[in-house]
Amino acid sequence: MPIWFAYTLIVLLIITSVLLTLLILLHRGKGGGLSSMFGGGVSSSLAGSSVAEKNLDRYTVLVGIVWFACIVGLGLWLRLQLDGAA
Repeated sequence: MPIWFAYTLIVLLIITSVLLTLLILLHRGKGGGLSSMFGGGVSSSLAGSSVAEKNLDRYTVLVGIVWFACIVGLGLWLRLQLDGAA
């Protein structure tokens, strides 16, 4: 496989890593973790927040799947490169 394939996967991996971090941080805290210790335990009900949470969940899962596919793709590419060199 060509080297540009690996570079494309690395760039995609970096982008999805940053996106996944931001999407996870956007999720609302569900319980008595560190967020409630520092005053994040107060919950407010906004109109349509359940739809927003569902969409945020979908985006997070989608970006997570792309991130995982990049990891697997890089691993397979590296294995093919090492098998070809030996």
